[in-house]
Amino acid sequence: QVQLVESGGGLVQAGGSLRLSCAASGRTFSIYAMGWFRQAPGKERNFVAGITWRGSSTDYADSVKGRFTISRDNAKNTVYLQMNSLKPEDTAVYSCAAVRGGAGVRKREYEYEVWGQGTQVTVSS
Repeated sequence: QVQLVESGGGLVQAGGSLRLSCAASGRTFSIYAMGWFRQAPGKERNFVAGITWRGSSTDYADSVKGRFTISRDNAKNTVYLQMNSLKPEDTAVYSCAAVRGGAGVRKREYEYEVWGQGTQVTVSS
């Protein structure tokens, strides 16, 4: 089973950009579908973006479509979340998650097997 470590969070002004990275240990990263979720203070954790194990399909929450892009580099065992045009409401702890195989993008927390510890993203107005 892989282990996940996120990085790239921080403080940014509204309208700015950040790129989150999720590095996975283990030699079988390429067979894992990946996802990004976020949790704001006092709120539930919600799906942000997901990508299939081959990288052939992606999906996004409506709130981030057109602003965020998920991608993966299986040679580097890393999945990325490029976040542009950030808004204060994007402020949250962002976590990546992994699940082995299967088809399609996974959008529900219970579908994922492994989680990272999360990285804080704060967008100031």
